[in-house]
Amino acid sequence: MKTIKALTLDDVKRIAAAAEAEALRNGWAVTIAVCDAGGHALWLQRLDGAPLSSSLIAPEKARTSVMAGKPSKALEDMINGGRFAALAMPVVPLEGGEPIVVDGVVIGAVGVSGVKASDDAQIARAGIAAIV
Repeated sequence: MKTIKALTLDDVKRIAAAAEAEALRNGWAVTIAVCDAGGHALWLQRLDGAPLSSSLIAPEKARTSVMAGKPSKALEDMINGGRFAALAMPVVPLEGGEPIVVDGVVIGAVGVSGVKASDDAQIARAGIAAIV
């Protein structure tokens, strides 16, 4: 039997605070979502001025990342590369979802939406860096 680490509420708060700080430092209004290893929501935070749709997209980017076990950009790239069958997958293939990997195991993910996709991913990675 394996022992797998799991995110605690304290971990999630640290991730969210670091992601928020990165967004605010750059003047970006975004929504930040964190999910557990099953893709279930642990945190959702929409900063003032973030697009309304970002509160739906950010959690899906996180869920996509945890389910794929890789950044959501990998799925976006796959589709942009011509693998259109991937559009039938139950995921949101948009950059901005980043997995939280501890000891080689995906234990959750962060999804961010609201600005340019690469900036969303930058915010997500900043949040993850607070705990790993």
